[in-house]
Amino acid sequence: MWTLSPAGSALGTSRHKDPADDGDHPERGDVPGWVMITLMSAALVAGLLALAGPALEGLFNQAMSKVGK
Repeated sequence: MWTLSPAGSALGTSRHKDPADDGDHPERGDVPGWVMITLMSAALVAGLLALAGPALEGLFNQAMSKVGK
């Protein structure tokens, strides 16, 4: 909650902590969880690409050669 502060304040307002505000806001996201999901997804894609890359490249080249005929 924003309230006016004493006349000596440079900004004229100050942030007072609401006693009911314990930091568990219902719309607050789980940032570390999303970061972990993103990194794990990127690692999974990179791992699959490293393992299946040559096979996918062969399939692509084979398909392109058939289309080009």
